[in-house]
Amino acid sequence: MSRPRWPTLITILAVLGLERALPDALRIGPSWLFPSVALAFAMAHFAFYRRKQHRLSAIFGFAVDGLLSLQLIISLILLIQALPARRQTPQALLVSAACLWATNILVFALWYWRLDAITSDRRRRGGYTDGAFLFPQMTLSDASPASAGSRDWSPNFIDYVFLAFNTSTAFSPTDAPVLARWAKGLMMIQSLLSLLIVALLAARAVNIL
Repeated sequence: MSRPRWPTLITILAVLGLERALPDALRIGPSWLFPSVALAFAMAHFAFYRRKQHRLSAIFGFAVDGLLSLQLIISLILLIQALPARRQTPQALLVSAACLWATNILVFALWYWRLDAITSDRRRRGGYTDGAFLFPQMTLSDASPASAGSRDWSPNFIDYVFLAFNTSTAFSPTDAPVLARWAKGLMMIQSLLSLLIVALLAARAVNIL
């Protein structure tokens, strides 16, 4: 089953929009450089996908996700460095923290979807052998009323956004147990970034209002 790519395109554009909302002090290099490179990689990714050159599409897809992740980490480091010197106003700190928190959710949703959804077509209740996450729909018995009409259920992109949102909010998985070690590692990194953004940066900004 071919999965639509438009949700990932919207997500990439949203991340680039959030990056544009950050102050120049939280960027490295010209303000146009990162969006231009990310958009070029994204367009190559979708172009190769349309041509069914899936290997090249995957390479550029991972390149986009890696670039977005790198920008997130760099911006967070620069924001932490700016705290002692109070280079940003409290309002700017709150806006920056909110943008980075939302970016954290979207970037890791892209990672979870790209690394996990490729195996989801082989998932069926009663025969779950692949995948990094055990979604609740996979545990329903065929006799359950809630399972009606969803015998061949598999996760879509919104399911991974929900997973990433829960990880950034609760600092842990909620409804979907994590099975794969790589997924546990990514969720640990996402939780750590979210903790730094929410507990350190936003709290600091509120304290100096």
